[in-house]
Amino acid sequence: MPPRFLLKLYGRLAGASALVLLLCLLVFNGLNSVRHQFWLERFPEPLMRWLAAAPAPEEQYHWLTPMYGLRTLSPEELDLSPVERERLDYGQVVAVESAVGYRLMSQTHNDRILQVRFQDPYRAVVRATALIVRWHLDTASLEDQDRVASELAGRLGVSITPLSESHQLPGSDVLQAVADQGLVLFRSDSHEFENALIRLSDGTLVNLAFPAPFSPWGWPVVTLLVVLVGGVLAVALFLAVRETDNSLRQVESVAVRIARGEMGARVEAGKSTLVGRLAAAFNGMAEHIQRLVQVQREMIHAVSHELRTPVARIRFGVQMIEDCEDQQMLKKQLDGIDGDIQELDELIDEILTYARLEQGGPVFSLRETSVTDIIRQVVSEQQVLRPNLTISSDIDEASERWTLSDIEPRYIHRAIQNLVGNAGRYASSQVWVRCRIDEDNCRVDVEDDGPGIPEEDWEKVFTAFARLDDSRTRTSGGYGLGLSIVRRILYWHGGQAFVSRSDTLGGARFSLVWPRKKPQDSIL
Repeated sequence: MPPRFLLKLYGRLAGASALVLLLCLLVFNGLNSVRHQFWLERFPEPLMRWLAAAPAPEEQYHWLTPMYGLRTLSPEELDLSPVERERLDYGQVVAVESAVGYRLMSQTHNDRILQVRFQDPYRAVVRATALIVRWHLDTASLEDQDRVASELAGRLGVSITPLSESHQLPGSDVLQAVADQGLVLFRSDSHEFENALIRLSDGTLVNLAFPAPFSPWGWPVVTLLVVLVGGVLAVALFLAVRETDNSLRQVESVAVRIARGEMGARVEAGKSTLVGRLAAAFNGMAEHIQRLVQVQREMIHAVSHELRTPVARIRFGVQMIEDCEDQQMLKKQLDGIDGDIQELDELIDEILTYARLEQGGPVFSLRETSVTDIIRQVVSEQQVLRPNLTISSDIDEASERWTLSDIEPRYIHRAIQNLVGNAGRYASSQVWVRCRIDEDNCRVDVEDDGPGIPEEDWEKVFTAFARLDDSRTRTSGGYGLGLSIVRRILYWHGGQAFVSRSDTLGGARFSLVWPRKKPQDSIL
């Protein structure tokens, strides 16, 4: 995977994660600020209404004044906003944060404002409620205690349970604390309620169970966060998939167009690295297919033309044999037919070799082989076939040092042989094969002293079945495929073939250049 794409993907994931985290923090803090304010005013509401309903709460519950600043004030004595005044008029409990905690206010029956100050609202409400319950139960007669407890439980929103069985008693540390203080707060085993254990004046133990304190991780918050995270991830996934899907649809559309015969259709590479690589690979495949189709059409046209001449000569020779009575003439006609059949065989071999190279190349088995040995072998073979020419090789000592190269010996031999044979057809007297090899590259130049090739035709000579003039007849040899085969062989070796003018001999110079060693990650 490309590092650039990996960094881009990592950046997107990090950005999406940061966005999700930021949104979760904003939602968590914003929602909990509202939930906490709502809890601050709803949880103490039973206690505040109980105190506001008392005729004289400051006198009746005088011990709450030094503990929690219990006071009844007129509205003018308090600095209240219009919204807070309106809420108090509606009978709601109002909680206002102060420097040392919270002020809780509620309107009394005589339109005054009852105010208490709690530093820790939850524990303060629990303790104040427990003290009120203990005071009322201590002042009630034994017969009225159950009724008073039931009334207090209903109006204060607590569960009041006398502990008469040993299995109901809490741990010894709690019992010791309530024996010393008369009231102790502790948490039950279920961890769902805060408990207050009080000891009445007659020694009776009464347990008060309160609702759980405010939790910022309530189920509404968790549900909303899960929905938020899932929604953001779904949107991010949709955007990522939509971009990829649109790019893949473009590839699909181009594939359909190619299937309909529009061989020139190509995919426009997008910004996405993955899809861009796919588009580049697809376009390369499409170009290869287009070239193969074009080569196939050219081969069909050229082969039909190339086969007509030897077939016509064979047909003419057969007709001549039917009327031939002279044995010498008969032998001449049979030799001619045999030559035409050999020509057909060579032509078919050339066509099959070219087709095999054009359609993806043979299965190359590259191995370390001496290039200079192949050159010497080709030169000796061609010298035997063309004794009237001087075919020589020029290999320096430096090239001998780097002569071993990763090649397919049979095809490199074929390429050099084609060039030397082609030069021999047009040379006047001399063909020169020069080899220069260094640590990185191999170069073979084949030069002749023939008429050469016009510069405007340098690229045309590598086209299949191409002939530059009418002089290249069957007598001079060649089918127009030799140089095309050379170029394809060099292509599959990672090199190139080109033609220029020989500065030394004055004729044509064909050059082959390819890497001496194949890259470790290349596969031919």
